[in-house]
Amino acid sequence: METADFIDASLDGRMRALEALLGRIAAEHGPSALASSLSIEDMVLTDAILRRRERGLGKEGNIEIFTLDTGRLHGDTLAVIEAVRRHYGERHGEPIVVYKPQPQAVAQYVSFHGRDGFFESVELRRRCCDIRKVEPLRRALAGKGSWITGLRREQSVTRTELGIEGFDAQHGIPKFNPLADWSENEVWAYVRAWRVPYNALYEQGYRSIGCAPCTLPVVAGEDLRAGRWWWEQAESRECGLHLAPDGSLRRTKAAA
Repeated sequence: METADFIDASLDGRMRALEALLGRIAAEHGPSALASSLSIEDMVLTDAILRRRERGLGKEGNIEIFTLDTGRLHGDTLAVIEAVRRHYGERHGEPIVVYKPQPQAVAQYVSFHGRDGFFESVELRRRCCDIRKVEPLRRALAGKGSWITGLRREQSVTRTELGIEGFDAQHGIPKFNPLADWSENEVWAYVRAWRVPYNALYEQGYRSIGCAPCTLPVVAGEDLRAGRWWWEQAESRECGLHLAPDGSLRRTKAAA
């Protein structure tokens, strides 16, 4: 793997803390898995996991990386999977495992509500997310001892109380958000220092990327998730992967 470009003391401290947390997750809560949306945050975590795996540290083989191919992703997003294969190689097997929705469930939704029925209401949008994201996530986490996400507090108004670690009652396992207190600038500093591959859509004004019909670029001054489900109120803009059964965001306590 490549060596990093210049890393300042602040980023170095962030990286050391991230490495220590990943080591603890693998040792104490394995087998674990990173649920990657192929976002810039998830690419930081992917790099850190694969870099540790390459160095043979601890039990890092216990951290799987998977993504959910919803069937509606941008071509540039799917291209990130191949970019990861090329950049890191396949010495430890397939770097990213891909899960897809159940074809019958997708077909039934389209038959009843239309391919883009999610524009009609929050309920129908969340039903689409349930089929294309939540159910595949359930399969991906089956048998796992914990899961990891790239969520950050500053991403949206629904995530300001996000903790670094906690317990996900929905799946019955610990959940970790290692970048919860990272800034967007710190994320990009890591990516540039280690020359991590990332989605080309970021160069086109996107700052948060989901399914193609549900994502737009943002303009200067807008919230970084303003382009996600832009037709809804900001308070409802979660896909369901991180929501409790009552529709609220599942909170996780801050690490001690």
